[in-house]
Amino acid sequence: MKQKTIGSSFELEGKGLHTGLYIHFKALPAPANSGMRIRRTDLEGQPEIALVAENVQDTMRGTVLRNELFQVSTVEHALAAFYAAGIDNCLFEVDGPEFPILDGSARHYVEKLAEVGVDELDAEKTFLVIDTPLEYSLENGSTIQAYPADRFEVEVIIGFNSPVLPEQSAVLTDMSRFGDEISSARTFVFVREIEPLITMNLIKGGDLQNAIVIYDRPMTQESMDAITDKLSHEPVDASRLGYLSGPLHFENEPARHKLLDVIGDLALVGHPVKGRIVARYPGHKVNTEFAKYIRTHYSLSKNDQSTLSFHTS
Repeated sequence: MKQKTIGSSFELEGKGLHTGLYIHFKALPAPANSGMRIRRTDLEGQPEIALVAENVQDTMRGTVLRNELFQVSTVEHALAAFYAAGIDNCLFEVDGPEFPILDGSARHYVEKLAEVGVDELDAEKTFLVIDTPLEYSLENGSTIQAYPADRFEVEVIIGFNSPVLPEQSAVLTDMSRFGDEISSARTFVFVREIEPLITMNLIKGGDLQNAIVIYDRPMTQESMDAITDKLSHEPVDASRLGYLSGPLHFENEPARHKLLDVIGDLALVGHPVKGRIVARYPGHKVNTEFAKYIRTHYSLSKNDQSTLSFHTS
């Protein structure tokens, strides 16, 4: 099987979730064995960074890559779309410190990829094959396991002890179904998390159009009014629990979005994986730590995304 890149370049633009800045994003075809990289066009010299797990330096409400020159955050939705499409090599250009949040899903990337198509390159694709069961856990109960399989499959289970968001699961066994079944699942946030996130100088670009907002713990009307005002949203009745952002795209949309995040974060392994991934209570920290663990387990070099010897097809 040959390596792939995109058929032609495309652009997207919108505000960043955390900075609130208006960001221009461009994806460009890249040659074989160059991997996935990000270029900051707004900085002197237009420096680049490789999309590999070792470059993840923060996971507060998104996956943040950083080197000695710059950082880029909220990369996981784009990565999920490109990974599901089988893209091995691509250059992303952005003129700010994060990718645009768009509608909080990967849908726009999938639509653009369908428009520009995929080109095969004159080099063999290299797979990372899970040949023995692996497990990685955090003290908070988040666990990811990987098992041998002849293709990439993902299952997630989420639970938040919430009267509005019960325990849910989602499964994807065929990446060709990503566009229909996963890509439009939006990121989500609990109302009770919004004030602390604002205090941490995050979600400056957050609103009810780019995230599912879940109201599951009663608060005073005054407190609710203060939050909706910060989100530039019309007043909400604080006596009614539920989803403030309108109807869900899927009954288990939060679980599907967590599955999307797992795919995007595991793309940072740097190679397509053949294996079944089971993630219980996943988040960006355990996802990216597991990606680092896999790279260490299979002795992948931070500076080498392409010359592996364990499996080609």
